[in-house]
Amino acid sequence: MRTTAPPEPSRRHRDGERSERVRLGALEDYIGFHLRLAQNASFKAFKRRAGQNDLRPGRFAVLSLIHDNPGITPVAVSLASGRDKSTITPILRDLDKAGLIIRCPVPSDRRSHSLRLTEAGEEMLAHLARCAAEHDRELDRLVGDRKPELLALLRRIVAGLE
Repeated sequence: MRTTAPPEPSRRHRDGERSERVRLGALEDYIGFHLRLAQNASFKAFKRRAGQNDLRPGRFAVLSLIHDNPGITPVAVSLASGRDKSTITPILRDLDKAGLIIRCPVPSDRRSHSLRLTEAGEEMLAHLARCAAEHDRELDRLVGDRKPELLALLRRIVAGLE
């Protein structure tokens, strides 16, 4: 097990909260732990860039999938976004309440409905897409010319674990 330096005196983070250096122990070498930290950092940065503190994870991806696949069903959105039904349902409910999507009945399947973006949904997607492009440029800057390698490794993880 790798050890880290003794705890340092507390310091302030961007949000003003104090933190102390914590020994990570076995977590120091766990890929899953660092994937989660990277995901959290990336999402916080994206929310700041979008100027939406209440932005929920997955909103941009779901809006984008509906835009690119008008008439898509919630099940297909769930599969394409890697989210289970218990996670996708509240996202779709929130998007519907915000007037960003329209749910249309599917005549051949009374238990399902198709999804489309409203004009407000298209506008929100356009804003988030601009923010996502800027955010991705920042990530590109951080990973440099190793982006193809990083993406290949991430795709390998997904393929190997599903």
